[in-house]
Amino acid sequence: MKAVVCKQWGLPELLDVADISPPIPGPGQVLIEVHAAGVNFPDTLIIQRKYQVQPELPFSPGGEVAGRVKALGLGVSNWNVGDRVVGSATFGGFAQEAVIEAERVVPIPEGMDYSVAAAFVLAYGTTLHALKDRGRLKSNETLLVLGAGGGVGIAAVEIGKAMGARVIAAASDSGKLELCIAHGADAVINYTTEDLRERLKELAPNGIDVTLDPIGGERSEAAFRCMAWEGRHLVVGFAAGEVPKIALNLPLLKGASIVGVYWGNFLRRDAETTRAHMRDLFALHASGSVRPPVTRSYRMEEAGQALRDVMERRVKGKVVILTR
Repeated sequence: MKAVVCKQWGLPELLDVADISPPIPGPGQVLIEVHAAGVNFPDTLIIQRKYQVQPELPFSPGGEVAGRVKALGLGVSNWNVGDRVVGSATFGGFAQEAVIEAERVVPIPEGMDYSVAAAFVLAYGTTLHALKDRGRLKSNETLLVLGAGGGVGIAAVEIGKAMGARVIAAASDSGKLELCIAHGADAVINYTTEDLRERLKELAPNGIDVTLDPIGGERSEAAFRCMAWEGRHLVVGFAAGEVPKIALNLPLLKGASIVGVYWGNFLRRDAETTRAHMRDLFALHASGSVRPPVTRSYRMEEAGQALRDVMERRVKGKVVILTR
């Protein structure tokens, strides 16, 4: 089979497409015939040896796949060969076949395209976990989404609206903000041309109840200074490249919380709630409340370009790699 292979740590341009032996599912695993794989920011970190969990070389990056079940490992009885599914793993997805733990596989609803399914699990699963479990977002609260033009950002705009929040979307260019408006944002901020803190004071004079922050960097403290009393700042990632340092007197003065969101660990610890979340997300998709914006599809030979585009924050919405 063909796979995108990382043979040495480094930048996306070092990736190769090679013919390798198909993986074999072990106990509790399923083999998926991959049709589409989502591209996410962690994929850019793992090839540089900068992620929390690192495989041994060589390996295929990619943690989000959609396709059909091709084979079952020992002890797997809840899936059948031919089932349409989407699954998540730490790596191995940018390939024509991938092994996934059976507990991290969910069925794809009839009518959902593989590309859409591959863009759905990580961004929307992370976001629902963040807003519901970690942020305890309530109806009529104000939600600020930083990095709102990316996959997690758009998911947060849509899920926040579905949960009844007023959503302020902040992103780095007008094209991304137009996408946010199209997906339901109530107000937008271009933090390249506008002062984030001053605009937040205008848009939310009573403060921000929940901030979803997948970017880190200098925007984090500016956003935190605009927290309402007992606000919750959700730390999802550091796409800006800098882990922010926030003075601890700020959460003290505001009675506010800085809350970590690590969806991968949540998956391992609470598979039952994860499956319930995915059922909720597919129901939201069926109702039209969430619409993953797949803005571009890449061939396997273009995987390096896809990761480079994600690294340099040129991507609007979500992008996928087609493996067939």
